[in-house]
Amino acid sequence: MTKTIRLKDVAEAAGVSHGTASNVFNRPELVRDEVRERVREAARALGYAGPSPAGRLLRSGKVNAIGFAADQPLDYLFRDPWARRILTEVAEVCDARGAGLALVSVTEEHPTGWNIESALVDGFLLSGSGRKFLVEMTQRRGLPFVSLSLDTRDTDVPAVCIDDFGGAQAAARHLLELGHRRFAVLGFALGDGPGRVTPREVQATRSMNVLERARGYWAALAEAGIPEAEVPVHAIGRNGGNVGEALALLFADRATAPTAILAMADRLALAAMAWLEGQGLRVPQDVSVVGFDGVPEAASSTPPLTTMEQPYRRIAERSVAAILDDAMPEGREVLPLDLVLRASTGPAPS
Repeated sequence: MTKTIRLKDVAEAAGVSHGTASNVFNRPELVRDEVRERVREAARALGYAGPSPAGRLLRSGKVNAIGFAADQPLDYLFRDPWARRILTEVAEVCDARGAGLALVSVTEEHPTGWNIESALVDGFLLSGSGRKFLVEMTQRRGLPFVSLSLDTRDTDVPAVCIDDFGGAQAAARHLLELGHRRFAVLGFALGDGPGRVTPREVQATRSMNVLERARGYWAALAEAGIPEAEVPVHAIGRNGGNVGEALALLFADRATAPTAILAMADRLALAAMAWLEGQGLRVPQDVSVVGFDGVPEAASSTPPLTTMEQPYRRIAERSVAAILDDAMPEGREVLPLDLVLRASTGPAPS
């Protein structure tokens, strides 16, 4: 049988202590050049590739790395505008701290794999639709975790999240101040499928983020005497493919069509503006549109999109610090959003 080469074998071959050999691989700046080269030459001759990361974790308890886990396929993190933005901010914060970042996917089709169970990280940032898979698997692993966009009402899940209610309320108030009185809402995860949904169906959604945004819109409109029953809400499929279908229904009668659209995601708002342009409707002269999230594409659209922008850098810094600095939030830490005014909103048409 082939003998497993260990660090102590390298130390003996190089004529140094085990501690010195360990420093060559882990803290080389502490070792003189000639000693460092002698140890490395002994390692090459013996075929020793270096200390095991898993072993280092067991010894120190820290690997200075974070896992970003989503309950979507990995390509979602690069396709979805929100996911790209938050992942970019987390990566930049990790780079500044000299920390590593691992991407993890947990789905019904692939619920285990190497990811949560065996990733060499100090903790996880979780993004997804609820406790199933992500929270339960991370709890079994025994590592700290922070929710970034986890749709759950559970108070025992530590979270760094945004004020969905307050952000939506501010978006609707902005349009009311511009004189709009006919509104429509576009959102994800509403009812059983694409199409118009009732307020009762909205209230029954399992997505806390979506529900809070709807409640924020309704609260602001109620202040202006507009009841929720008078505000059509359309559920958009996850791929966004039925935005045109929803808008075609809303604008079938131009005399009663909405003059303002509240979109629960910038992706929906951008798709809506493209459809309106194709129908010869001007934004914002005929219809104003407000998005939600503040993705980079919102600033470069035509016209540039007014949106509720999430504090991405603050979310990234706080969540990374929670894992690497043992500074876990107590329950849910809620951060405010900023209303970014651009050219997609204007006075209601007379």
